[in-house]
Amino acid sequence: MTIIVTGGAGFIGSNFIFYTLKNHPEYRVICLDKLTYAGNLSTLKDVMDKPNFKFVKADICDREAVYDLFESEKPDVVVNFAAESHVDRSIESPDVFLRTNIIGTSVLMDACRKYGIVRFHQVSTDEVYGDLPIDRPDLFFTEETPLHTSSPYSSSKASADLLALAYHRTYGLPVTISRCSNNYGPYHFPEKLIPLMIANALNDKPLPVYGKGENIRDWLYVEDHCKAIDLILQKGRVGEVYNIGGHNEMRNIDIVKIILKELGKPESLITFVTDRKGHDLRYAIDPTKIHSELGWLPETKFADGIKKTIKWYLENRSWWEEIISGEYMDYYDKMYSNR
Repeated sequence: MTIIVTGGAGFIGSNFIFYTLKNHPEYRVICLDKLTYAGNLSTLKDVMDKPNFKFVKADICDREAVYDLFESEKPDVVVNFAAESHVDRSIESPDVFLRTNIIGTSVLMDACRKYGIVRFHQVSTDEVYGDLPIDRPDLFFTEETPLHTSSPYSSSKASADLLALAYHRTYGLPVTISRCSNNYGPYHFPEKLIPLMIANALNDKPLPVYGKGENIRDWLYVEDHCKAIDLILQKGRVGEVYNIGGHNEMRNIDIVKIILKELGKPESLITFVTDRKGHDLRYAIDPTKIHSELGWLPETKFADGIKKTIKWYLENRSWWEEIISGEYMDYYDKMYSNR
C-alpha cells in the first residue's frame, strides 16, 4: 500500500508517519509538505533514508504539483493533516487559512477522484463544534453536535469537513473524517500551549496565560491519536465522522502549574495576558462511537503523558531551540541543496 501523508513535517503528521512506518513496514509512505513556518523537515531526519519513505515539498493548493505526485506515485490512501492551525494567526490573517484548509482540501480530493484511491481521510478538530459551558461537565461533543465555529481557523476546518462529506455524497469518494481534541507530545511546535510553557520555563521566561487560565481542554497524547486514525483507515465506515477524545479535561492554568512543578520552577513565572478574541471556554469529546465501532480508547493518562512530553523536550533541546531561533527554516536547503 502507498499512503500520502500531507502536512507530515508538522506535529501530528510526523508522529503519524513514525507510527505507520513502525507498525506497517510493508507500506510506502510519502510525505507531502509545503514546509511553512510550522513544518520542520529536521523532525523527519530519522526516517529520511528509509527505502519505503519519500519526502516531497509542495503546496496542497498547487493543483499541478499534486496531480503530478498522484500520477507518479499512484497512492492508495491519502491522510490530510496539512492545515494552518493556530487560532491566533487565523484571527490576524484569515485568508491564509481559507486557502490552505478549504481550497487545498478540495484540490486533494479532486486528485483522488481523478486518479482513484481506496480512502481519503480528513483530519479535523473538535473546535468545529464551538465550545461547552464550564458549569456543565455532563455535556460532551458527539458526532451529532451541530457545528458552531468561533474562529476563522475552526470555520475553515468545518468547511473542509462539509466539503469532504459532499464529495462522498456527490462523487462517491471514499471519505472518512476524524475530529480530535487537543494533542500533546513530542515534536509539538513551540507556539502551542504545552511546548511554549516548557520552553519558557526552562529559560526562566514569563509564561503567558490567557485570561485567568480557566479555559478547559480535553488533552490527547499524540500516539493515541495516531492509533485511532490507523484504526479508522483499517476498519472505519466510509462517509462517517469519528470523534477522538482523550478523557483528560484540564484547565490551562493547572497544566501550566504541573509543568512548573515538574521542572522545579516557581509559579511566579506565570503572567496573565489579555484573553484571545472569541476564546472557547471548554472542549470535551465523547469518543463512544469510535470505541463501540472500532474498539479504540485512549491509553495514555495525562499524568503519564505530560511527564513523557516534558522528558522529551528536556532531551531534545536542540530541536525546539532551532525553531525558536529560526534556524530550522534552513534545514530543507541543507538537506537538498546538493541533491
